[in-house]
Amino acid sequence: MIDTHAHMYSEQFLEDQAEAIRRARDKGVDYILLPNIDVNSIDALHKLVKLDKGCIPMMGLHPCSVDLEYSNQLKRIGFELFQGDQKYIAVGEIGIDLYWDTSFIEQQIAAFRMQINWAKELALPIVIHARDSMTEILNILDEENSNNLRGVFHCFSGTTEDAERIIAYGGFKFGIGGVVTFKNSTLPKVLKSIPLNHILLETDAPYLAPMPHRGKRNESSYLFYIADKLSDIYECPIAKIKNTTSENAEELFQLSKFLVT
Repeated sequence: MIDTHAHMYSEQFLEDQAEAIRRARDKGVDYILLPNIDVNSIDALHKLVKLDKGCIPMMGLHPCSVDLEYSNQLKRIGFELFQGDQKYIAVGEIGIDLYWDTSFIEQQIAAFRMQINWAKELALPIVIHARDSMTEILNILDEENSNNLRGVFHCFSGTTEDAERIIAYGGFKFGIGGVVTFKNSTLPKVLKSIPLNHILLETDAPYLAPMPHRGKRNESSYLFYIADKLSDIYECPIAKIKNTTSENAEELFQLSKFLVT
């Protein structure tokens, strides 16, 4: 399995990072893709990547870290890191988050557009954070989508109509994590309309732990619970979920090519 979105470099893993990653490997998680947050998380991200070759870095500016000075962060990310020796598998995580604060919506939109265009220039996928902002995100993608743009809607929580619109773009997939296991989640119903070849597994560790660990720290080893739930939803063996989602991740992120370069 491939955990396509986990912050295993987070300070919440300071005490047992190596053990948590070992538990993930014991559960069959071969690779863990690491989205960046902002300039303050870069050192921890790079440190883990150096320690474990199965931890693969992305680079981007999270919308919750966007403020009036966001351009300074983007200068370092775009004009220093992406042109440096470290290679990144995606531009992420990026997007718009209007859940906590709408004060910087214009800055979030500008940062999102800029990073989309980096992805086009670099031929990398984008990893989209969309919280209380699906309409805004899709309106931007209506304008920015092109044959060389691809990506994933991290922690997808949209409607069936949203999913149909996203699939029509041609190059996007849906990141499914612990929320799908929650008792009152509407995701299982929506997923009935999304073919399995559009689905990626993710944990978003240390956040959004699946049942039966809801409310506790999440970790990549819990990816199994998500795969197990998807096997129920798609009415197929869990082996098919694991194999198909891994093939989907390879298609989107071109993992084998990344590991060779």
